Amino acid sequence: MFYRENGQFKTSYRADQQIFPITQDRIAILLLLVVAFVAVPALASDYLFRAILIPFLIYSLAAVGVNILVGYCGQISLGSGAFMAVGAYGAYNFFVRVPGMPLVLALLLGGVCAMLFGILFGLPSLRVKGLYLAVATLAAQFFADWMFLRISWFTNNSTTGAVSVSNLQLFGWAIESALSKYLFCLALLVVIALLAKNLVRGAIGREWMAIRDMDVAAAVIGIRPMYAKLTAFAVSSFIVGVAGALWGFVYLGSWEPAAFSVDQSFRMLFMVIIGGVGSIMGSFFGAAFIVILPIVLNLLLPFLLGLVGIEISTAGISHAELMIFGALIVWFLIVEPHGLARLWSVGKQKMRLWPFPH
Repeated sequence: MFYRENGQFKTSYRADQQIFPITQDRIAILLLLVVAFVAVPALASDYLFRAILIPFLIYSLAAVGVNILVGYCGQISLGSGAFMAVGAYGAYNFFVRVPGMPLVLALLLGGVCAMLFGILFGLPSLRVKGLYLAVATLAAQFFADWMFLRISWFTNNSTTGAVSVSNLQLFGWAIESALSKYLFCLALLVVIALLAKNLVRGAIGREWMAIRDMDVAAAVIGIRPMYAKLTAFAVSSFIVGVAGALWGFVYLGSWEPAAFSVDQSFRMLFMVIIGGVGSIMGSFFGAAFIVILPIVLNLLLPFLLGLVGIEISTAGISHAELMIFGALIVWFLIVEPHGLARLWSVGKQKMRLWPFPH
């Protein structure tokens, strides 16, 4: 009964259009931010930061970007890894070639490079859809791999395509320790996620969803499909590009084009499917699932099989991860196509009526 909005009257349009209209939701989000910014830095170890929390934050940001394109606008994309690569190498070139380039500005400019790249490969969406669009965006992946391996200017004349960054600073604050990297990624994620949440609630977000539901009907009522689709590609690619720059700068430190292979594209698409298509919250659930599942399986499988006297190698665990992961994807598509976000929404609805039956 504690999760009810009874008596929470809205007296203005501004109050009615809040991102979190229910008081309990606002309190929960504030508590979550306090835990993330205060409690976690005080309690977590370096291993937890480097192995789980930082990848989770960056993947969450990338999943938000992919969800805008796939979930809200309904445009299937398999080129997210390429957009991450363009964001990472674009930020690298700005950071290395421009003296005194601020870190945040370099990351944002890398996102702009990915945005332009995404618009270019989003042009086929004006003519094709579904599987054909997926194949067209997949071409971006192979083009990016070729570009960063063959055109040495993008990699500062590195023959292998491998680059590295160091001495990261933000307003004189060194971003070298695991804690500082975590706080930096968390701050960027909170800002961009709130902007994305606000964007999908606005006019452009409603246009995206109209195109997703039925593009012909959307065009009939005055929505411009070209504008809606290309803006979705632009916003999605920008966010994914910033996530790619963070992946290279903050998480890896040094990387090569193989770090942004097609596996990354599929991984981010799976995050959206598992977490929830068309849900910003679902992006966080999907990212947490993708990051935590391999660690849980690495710990759990040897223990469970050891109870029955079966030994399993590291390669066997890796293969088992892929099989379990694929089975879970199929299960979610059949049983709960709206992902973990739908289960979360159903749980909230049940809490509104608890303890009464419904």
